[in-house]
Amino acid sequence: YTIVSVFNSYSSAPFAVLNADDYYGKSAFRALYDYLSNNQDGDKYNYCMVGYELSKTVTENGSVARGICSTDENGNLAQVVERTKIEQFEDGIRYEDGDKWVDVADDTIVSMNMWGFMPSFLDEVEARFVNFLNTTLVENPLKGEYFLPTPVSQLIEEGKATVKVLTSA
Repeated sequence: YTIVSVFNSYSSAPFAVLNADDYYGKSAFRALYDYLSNNQDGDKYNYCMVGYELSKTVTENGSVARGICSTDENGNLAQVVERTKIEQFEDGIRYEDGDKWVDVADDTIVSMNMWGFMPSFLDEVEARFVNFLNTTLVENPLKGEYFLPTPVSQLIEEGKATVKVLTSA
């Protein structure tokens, strides 16, 4: 929480957030750089995310966690739902949903958490973090996780942000 506050005090430039344990590819970094260099907030916050075809992000060695995405007619993120157990089976890809497995198409666009944000995102994350803590400390204090797509989804649902889905091979 303190890191966000300190960073927010000094940042006025667009920035990227990504996981350190995934391989994103050179074209993803280029797409992210180009977008952040040529866009800024307008009537709405103007963010981006690099999306991948699900089949190119799964492994034969167990499960992966991905955000399953849907987009609108303009290529903007409409929804992202975190699925923490997605597996490749002989006859297709499935994610675990409670006590059942759900088929998902190979070409489904997923997030591997490569995001581009404007400084406005830091204010939003900071404002929402207290509510997350208050809820999580009661409901799931040992394993609660503040998934980055959560505040992004909230901002989309509230009509405060658009998130352009960039693609990478």
